[in-house]
Amino acid sequence: MNAIPSITLNNGQKIPQLGFGVFQIEPEATAEAVSKALEIGYRHIDTAEMYRNEKGVGDAVRASGLDRAEIFVTSKLSNAFHRPEKAREAFGTTLSQLGFDYLDLFLIHWPLPTLYDGDFVSTWRTLEEFHQQGRVRSIGVSNFQINHLERLAAETKVVPAVNQIEVHPYFTNDQVRSYGLEHQIATEAWSPIAQGKVLSDSTIKQISEKKGKTTAQVVLRWHIQRGDIVFPKSSTPSRMKENIELFDFELDANDMSQITKLDRGEQGRTGPNPDKFDYVPR
Repeated sequence: MNAIPSITLNNGQKIPQLGFGVFQIEPEATAEAVSKALEIGYRHIDTAEMYRNEKGVGDAVRASGLDRAEIFVTSKLSNAFHRPEKAREAFGTTLSQLGFDYLDLFLIHWPLPTLYDGDFVSTWRTLEEFHQQGRVRSIGVSNFQINHLERLAAETKVVPAVNQIEVHPYFTNDQVRSYGLEHQIATEAWSPIAQGKVLSDSTIKQISEKKGKTTAQVVLRWHIQRGDIVFPKSSTPSRMKENIELFDFELDANDMSQITKLDRGEQGRTGPNPDKFDYVPR
């Protein structure tokens, strides 16, 4: 396996371009899955308060025998805790659940523009506090649209290090990605294979046959070559290993173009529209 490349964020911190996501992994199964991922070679773990499995991530990091500094760990603020005082409490709980004295990256999980009086700005300023205190190395956002990012730019000081958004061949989300590129906000792609929907696509199958790679590897390589950070999720060791084997082949310009042309715009989304999403866990 070739080494996983890193991307330098706008504050100089480095983040591995390929990570391991733990969305929908049950809390009791998380430590085992993350332990296996670390054994295979992943050094970037993406969790969230709403996933309810931060403790398993922390347990696996400690059990790995690796230096904490070798592992990049991200978590995200729950939609239930956007008010500044609640966000402070929630961040403390995240550090406690993980058993860490700092996080590498902490994100606002969703902007929730129809809730909290539309105020995600005070939430962001609270993340700025955590950053100033040294309790998180980088701060960012998830599922923010251009208008949300522009509001942060107008009303706050720190530019998000990353924006974690839905991106895959059926929903390339290029307007938001382009804004990020222009303003030095790295794009992290969630749902990178569209919950499996793109894996049976005839165009991707043809490219995978030509390259002698699986369709999932081809799609993940497309993300990597576009410069995005990606973290496929699987608790199956063979699939984890397959998903990390992306650095011994390249897609040519035509391959990249053919995959990008599969974009279906808004119809390609597999998840909710951030302008309307208002889920708050109880």
